[in-house]
Order: sequence, then C-alpha cells, then structure tokens
Amino acid sequence: MTHHALSPALALFLLASLVLAVTPGPGVIYLVTRTLAAGRRAGLASVGGVALGNLGNAALASLGLAAVLAVSARTFTALKLAGAAYLLYLGVRQLRRAHRPTQGAPPRPRVSGARVFRDGVLVALLNPKTAIFFGAFLPQFVDPARPPLAQSLALGAAFVAIAACTDTLYVIATHRLGHGIARLGMRPAMARLAGLSFIALGLAVACSDTRTAR
Repeated sequence: MTHHALSPALALFLLASLVLAVTPGPGVIYLVTRTLAAGRRAGLASVGGVALGNLGNAALASLGLAAVLAVSARTFTALKLAGAAYLLYLGVRQLRRAHRPTQGAPPRPRVSGARVFRDGVLVALLNPKTAIFFGAFLPQFVDPARPPLAQSLALGAAFVAIAACTDTLYVIATHRLGHGIARLGMRPAMARLAGLSFIALGLAVACSDTRTAR
C-alpha cells in the first residue's frame, strides 16, 4: 500500500492559509458584529454566506478577473463602493432596529437565516480586494506542469474551507460572550454598537486601498 506524503508546497499553502484565516480582518469583524447583534444562528448563516462569496471571488480570480481589477481603477472603485454602500445600509438598518421602542428587556431580534446568508454572500462578493488577494496568493502554489485552472480552483476552495472553520470558531466564541452581555442587560447598547460597527466597516472599506483582503 502506497502512502503519498503531503508535498512541501501544499503543506506551506495550508499553513499560510490557516495563519491568514485566523488573523482578524474585516470579514471577522463583520461576523462578530452580526453574531452579537442577532445570535449564533445568524452568525453561522453569515459564515456560510461569506464562504460562498469568497468561493465566488476565488473562482473569478482563477478566471482572470483579479488581473482586470488590478489594472482597472474605475472597475475596482465601483465594486468597492458598492460593497461599502451595502455595509452602510446594514448599519443603518441595525441602528433603526436598535432604536425601536420596546417594553421591558428587548428580545434579540429574529432575522431570516436566508437574508443573513444573502447579506454574507454580498458583503464578501462585493469586496474586490478578495479577488485580488486570491489572484496574488494562489498562483504562488500552482504547479506550472499541471492544469492551472483546476489547481487554482482547488486551492481557492481549500482556503475558503479553512477560513470557514476559523470563522465558525469566532462565531461560537462571540456567542458565548453574548450570553454574558445579555445577563448584564447590555444588549440594547450592543445592538447600537453593531450598527455603528457596520457603518465604520463600510467607511473603512470605502477609504481603503488594495493591500488587505480579509
């Protein structure tokens, strides 16, 4: 029986992917904020949405969109501003929810899992920096002697899977923190903070350059 050892290039890719995925960035901030605002179910649905959006960006990067975005400032800016505008919309919507009058302790708002999943897809997919990141990162681990498109898609899917696992851990940890916040009666303040965080994240995306993706 033959055992195939993990190639050094693949091992390096997996290690680099894990380090990049676990490092907090805009994607993690979005997931943490969503979990604090609407609970673990919404956070996990967001993880799925963000993973699908990132997978779409990985596929687009493999097909060459990253090169287009890198040289077309107008296209990049349009996509970036669309993503920022959507984050601002989410922030305003969250603030409006947080300021609705309630009697007694306000319950955590129930949100549609499908809508939260859709939000995650759009937030990830409308971030052109992710496609550029994949376009720069994945080719470093592609073997030129083998079909590059298949390799790039497989590596992109592997990165997204690793990121989904670390993002899920962030959501679970945040959910546990949320229980303590609820016991202290801080949920209304956290709902407002969630809205402001979305708005701040949208402004940061709008004003950022291409150097950071997650």
